Amino acid sequence: MRLTSRVRVLAATLVAPLVLFAAGCAASPPGAADPAAPVKIGWLSTLSGVYQAPGTDMRDGFQLYLDLHGGKLGGRTIDLIVADEGDGPATARPAAERLVKQQKVTVLAGVLNAASFLAVNELTNQAKIPLVGSNARPTRLKDVTWVWTTSWLNQHAGQAIAPYIKAHVDGPVWAIGPDNQGGYDQVGGFVDKFVSLGGRLANSSGKPTWTPFPNTTNFLPYLTQIAASEAKAVYAFFAGANAIDFVKQYRQSDAKNLPLYGAYLTEGTVLNAQAEAAEGILNVLNYSPDLDNPANRSFVAAWSARHDRTPTVFAADSYDAAAVLDRALASIAGQVTPSAINEAIGKLGQIDSPRGSWQFNATTHTPIQRWYLRKVARDGSKWSNVVVEDLATLS
Repeated sequence: MRLTSRVRVLAATLVAPLVLFAAGCAASPPGAADPAAPVKIGWLSTLSGVYQAPGTDMRDGFQLYLDLHGGKLGGRTIDLIVADEGDGPATARPAAERLVKQQKVTVLAGVLNAASFLAVNELTNQAKIPLVGSNARPTRLKDVTWVWTTSWLNQHAGQAIAPYIKAHVDGPVWAIGPDNQGGYDQVGGFVDKFVSLGGRLANSSGKPTWTPFPNTTNFLPYLTQIAASEAKAVYAFFAGANAIDFVKQYRQSDAKNLPLYGAYLTEGTVLNAQAEAAEGILNVLNYSPDLDNPANRSFVAAWSARHDRTPTVFAADSYDAAAVLDRALASIAGQVTPSAINEAIGKLGQIDSPRGSWQFNATTHTPIQRWYLRKVARDGSKWSNVVVEDLATLS
């Protein structure tokens, strides 16, 4: 990875320490009078554990934007301090506390896990610094004064695909996901919308099935239940190592002939590991590398020049987090303070993005954006999520 910005890595509590791979001289505290002083940005994503792959893509997407802009955002040198979020709040909160209280960052960005987001948001609200999230955004977040999200509200993916599933599946659907905040939101969004359209769950309890997180590696007992039910299809939300295990075991189970729908399920490096087991899976996301627009062509070319893996939604949404901060910082004429950045973000209009143009909803601080239905198919020697059609526009 080529680093042109000043990047420092901060180890998270209870996670194996990360190597300090680039150090810069000390930056001035937030609000310093010197307009040339580096702006401290804290980056937090999962760099170990179940979600290591998507968390790494998030970091690399943000870093790519910095690289392409000479290590600067809004013309200002960036002191980027990277910390490992780990698998949840127990590691994410201490890492965030060090970024905010010890490193005194002006803004915090990233965060993959929804439960981690709740804990980190509590901290940034208290400190009154912006949190620019580029993945997890729990549904039950109430105060968004200092929160801006370049990805989505967690229930949106399920809500976007539910009408399609209702129209194409003749019968009940089994819903399943991890027993964590992200699972509750992602699967819950699908269930609420699906049921409101007259759909019915095949789950024996009439409620979604939750698998213990992060320790579930054997999904066969759940798949046996699904095969024995009246389910005509399955909707699942899993990511990282869980997604690999679930999809591979699905194709080896008695449920293998049931249509499988999902969010995240085949995104990123997990698809390489799933290979032919993922063929035909229909899934929903707000980005695909085959979207044909100038911003995406440039993004994919720049990513491919630096990495030997396909660009993902995790990378694209984090790339956009850097773009948001770039434009916000460029609009600040005076001191760069947390409140100045927060105010500047609120005044941004359309964002030219690899996913297509979008803008923040003034109330929720989440993107007003298009969602896409994608299908796993072979693209030459590789497997790819190919866009099938546009779905809903949600905010």
